[in-house]
Amino acid sequence: MKKRAKRSNKINPLSYKDREYRRIMGSEKMVACQVSVNETDLYILADNDVRSSACRLVLQFRSQIELYIHKHPHFLSSLSPLGQDPLAAPIVKSMLEAARSCNVGPMAAVAGAIAEYVGKELLLAETDEVIIENGGDIFMHRNQECIAAIFAGASPLSNKVGIKIARNFMPLGICTSSGTIGHSLSLGQADSVTVLASSTALADAAATRLGNELKEKSDMGHALAVAVDLPALTGVVIVMGDQLGAQGDVELVPLT
Repeated sequence: MKKRAKRSNKINPLSYKDREYRRIMGSEKMVACQVSVNETDLYILADNDVRSSACRLVLQFRSQIELYIHKHPHFLSSLSPLGQDPLAAPIVKSMLEAARSCNVGPMAAVAGAIAEYVGKELLLAETDEVIIENGGDIFMHRNQECIAAIFAGASPLSNKVGIKIARNFMPLGICTSSGTIGHSLSLGQADSVTVLASSTALADAAATRLGNELKEKSDMGHALAVAVDLPALTGVVIVMGDQLGAQGDVELVPLT
């Protein structure tokens, strides 16, 4: 099951070297674990070691998506939104809805959807707080204000700027698309497009859509205007080289 998105395909999990940013995630008070199943590679921070339950949930939700793909092969390959399906599993419905909202293929939302659905299930019975990162796409629920650092590859702004996230915004999806980092194929050239939304699947799809709009620095204003027209986004932060643009309800803070 490989992620397919309009003009952008995330192919395989990033290597350990590519994911050095995981070393600076989270809090010393949270317990870290990693769950990898084929293309899905979750880094999880929670109140306790949730590895066993998380692995079961990843298999459960991947199976629902894979079964749907088996019955509807175009779900995997489509680069455009597909119609509603009232008989689909909830996670599949969320991907279909996110794709329609952002005018991308449904697999553009797969990483965010899996992070979100695993995270919400863990919150029901396993932990009071959780951060799940899946290839740059994050589902977060904490009981305190947090700061999310913006990793933007070779940009001089990478890890120098953070987004302050108020407690009342959570649970929250924080998803990033890049045309210069990782193993994704994209027509965009942004170092990072970070999208915040209450739906992590939507944030994932929106990050893909906006990333595809950015081929030159002069496109930043256009991409931010497109973001205004996408429904239910909390905020967007774009980094291209030494330039940064933001839209929506985001509070940026300097990082040391």
